[in-house]
Amino acid sequence: MVYQHFTVAPGLSVAENLVLARGELPWRLDWATEFERLNAFMARMPFRLDIQRAVSSLAAGEKQKLEILKQLYLDRRFVILDEPTSVLTPQEATEVLGLMRDLAHANELTVLMITHKFSEVTAFADDVSVLRRGRLVGSTCVSDTSPEELSAWMMGQSSSKASAVERKPVDDNLPSRLEIEHLDVPNDRGTLAVRRLSLSVRPGEIVGIAGISGNGQRELTEALLGQRKSVAGDIRINGQHYGATRIEMQREKVYSLPEEPLRNACIAGMTVAENLALRDYDRGELCRHGWRVDRRAIRARARQLIARFQVRPDDPERPIGTLSGGNVQRVVLARELTDDVAVMVVSNPVFGLDFASVELIHQRMQEARNRGAAILLLSEDLDELIELSDRILVIHDGQINFETTAATAERHELGRHMAGAGAGAMDLHS
Repeated sequence: MVYQHFTVAPGLSVAENLVLARGELPWRLDWATEFERLNAFMARMPFRLDIQRAVSSLAAGEKQKLEILKQLYLDRRFVILDEPTSVLTPQEATEVLGLMRDLAHANELTVLMITHKFSEVTAFADDVSVLRRGRLVGSTCVSDTSPEELSAWMMGQSSSKASAVERKPVDDNLPSRLEIEHLDVPNDRGTLAVRRLSLSVRPGEIVGIAGISGNGQRELTEALLGQRKSVAGDIRINGQHYGATRIEMQREKVYSLPEEPLRNACIAGMTVAENLALRDYDRGELCRHGWRVDRRAIRARARQLIARFQVRPDDPERPIGTLSGGNVQRVVLARELTDDVAVMVVSNPVFGLDFASVELIHQRMQEARNRGAAILLLSEDLDELIELSDRILVIHDGQINFETTAATAERHELGRHMAGAGAGAMDLHS
């Protein structure tokens, strides 16, 4: 099975993870033979990973590729894919699912794919079944159904578009709220993952960044959120230098929706209520006399946020690590959108989530945009970027190499630049 959450050993290399997946191993490995076998295997695959890289250095999309490669390497006859393409480019997704479909039609493999993407179902599946709240609500041949019918089954209504948020136009006369100029950010090995990157985001604007996973998105996000040091360049909010300290984030009202929220935005062993209070447990109504945490107030506010953001189960005392991925992200969304938002940094916010959670998160992001938030959205899902963004930039090898409006964006053109066409930095600082 290819799980929604990664099952790789971060302290080992790609090669060691693939070999370890075989299970029983001899007490001594002939690595020359193993590398020869692994290189021959990689040559047949639709995408590549450096087999000597440490898994800890891989971005989320690269880890997802490794999970799929493990199953193919083991010659599985039955494979379950849980949201397998959430952080793959359209080209990679087509290659991966096309390979799976071809193997299935050649009677070499049986595939059960769990996905919320209609395009994947209609393009690659033979039959489809829909679950809602743990119950089977419909099953049919793909050729006998439509996206509208599938949406009705999934949501319990004919269309999810009824609650669509009206988009306010971006005021081009407003000065940029978030500005990044000639930013250099190193990766874990010390080499530059982000190189002389410049961009700007205005109030009431969503700027999307498209790119193949592993091209500097993680390092850029971490630099903006104070989790990684930049070595050159400048980040400014409202014209003032921004160092991403906790005090600056509170003062400038900078919030985030990160990928892998259990790792990047939550403490798994703490309760939902405690995680909801991580930002402001020492301020306002949650803190008595300026020093004493008011746990009763924390629980009371948690119940309100749980109801507003439809977190299930609705228990503020439940450890957040026991929630589903969609509900963990709902908790993070509730925490990050509690106050007025000036700047929001969003990275793959709906990775592997259920359809209803995706709709809720997208709706809340658009509402924040319409209230004047400047939102930087990093995503490997072009559908998400085109739907939500006002402008789309493409990042390749740590540099912005293309810009377009979402209204005129062409998938083929975005894909070409994601693969490196027209490589070279664009100066988008304005």
